[in-house]
Amino acid sequence: MTIQVNITPNGRMSLPAEIRKRLGLVDGGAIFLEETEDGIVMRTAAQAVARAQALARQYAAGQPAADAASFLAGRREDSGE
Repeated sequence: MTIQVNITPNGRMSLPAEIRKRLGLVDGGAIFLEETEDGIVMRTAAQAVARAQALARQYAAGQPAADAASFLAGRREDSGE
């Protein structure tokens, strides 16, 4: 879906209510903008976290103990705790 959103002279723009509702931004909220070769991608915080987790899984695939708990345990061990 493509929609036109106007930007005011001071740089503000408004997302239509139906889109905010679908994205769970009814009471406001944060979105993240990513500039790509093709333009700008907007993501909600939940979408940005899910994307980061997917990328982390991709790079950690096949590596033993790639979770946060294992990382912290290794750091404690390295520091002598």
